[in-house]
Amino acid sequence: MKAVAFTRYLPIDDPQSLVDVELPKPEIGPHDLLVRVEAVSVNPVDTKVRSPKPQVESQPRIIGYDAAGTVEAVGAEVNGFKAGDEVYYAGDITRPGSNAQYQAVDARIAAHRPRRLDACAAAALPLTAITAWELLFERMPYNSENGGEGKSLLIIAGAGGVGSIAIQLARRAGFTVIATASRPETQAWCRAMGAQHVIDHRQPLTPQLAALGFEQVDAALNLAKSEQYWTELGELLAPQGHVGLIVEPATPLNIGDPYKAKCIGIHWEMMFARSRFKTPDMAEQGRILARVAALIDEGELRGIQREVLSPINAENMREAHRRLESGTTIGKLVILGW
Repeated sequence: MKAVAFTRYLPIDDPQSLVDVELPKPEIGPHDLLVRVEAVSVNPVDTKVRSPKPQVESQPRIIGYDAAGTVEAVGAEVNGFKAGDEVYYAGDITRPGSNAQYQAVDARIAAHRPRRLDACAAAALPLTAITAWELLFERMPYNSENGGEGKSLLIIAGAGGVGSIAIQLARRAGFTVIATASRPETQAWCRAMGAQHVIDHRQPLTPQLAALGFEQVDAALNLAKSEQYWTELGELLAPQGHVGLIVEPATPLNIGDPYKAKCIGIHWEMMFARSRFKTPDMAEQGRILARVAALIDEGELRGIQREVLSPINAENMREAHRRLESGTTIGKLVILGW
């Protein structure tokens, strides 16, 4: 099968950072699906895994953590899927990724893709949808149906992949959503996703929120540099509020006052935790994706794909990584077809 892989961890401008290879089809285990991959999308985790490091892999390493495709075969203990089913999933960071024509993925973390979306649009959703859903409705104590009613939520970096779906999920749950974005095109995107207010994260947040009538916010998702906004968020969050984080901080975070004084809940989200540690509730990710697919099909959520490259090959994958590393992408970038 064709795949995009690497053996050395190199800067993305090096032609060897991602290369085209031919590899055998993966073998599947009892809980696995064998999926013929039709579209993939890129996420910051892809660039972080591939970023320069001294080690060398003895065999080509395939990454990629978002895919949509068609089931070719199912393992002996799989229920609910059959050959020919159209599926989408984010995969498992401890296993070979989706940047290949065929992938073995645990059926418990996959779902039937939305009927209203083609493979290209569906591939943009899994990692971001799981991350946003788990953070808002499982790590933080909010109900997905009405848990935000009467509450305000600040989403830092609202135009990114996770922010794009988090805005929609939060609005659906009843939150008043204030997103941050620094350019006219990203501000417009956040409003299109449903944010009622948009402010600039390159400027102090407190006076901008005050101008909108918010002296404090009930909750915040910091989807960018965790340390950059930490002090200001501690002052902005209401007593017994909540903050959600997804990015490893570059410097230590002070979790004492005002966080301690206000009893602010601090919540980490890492969507690979369930598959990596094979938690008893691992199948919850498949259920989240199934719920998201239903909401897409009901017209309550919309896709977040914004750019498409084709076909899936090393040249286009390197270009996708370059764009992501530039920090200027909006929504999700998808690579389609072989």
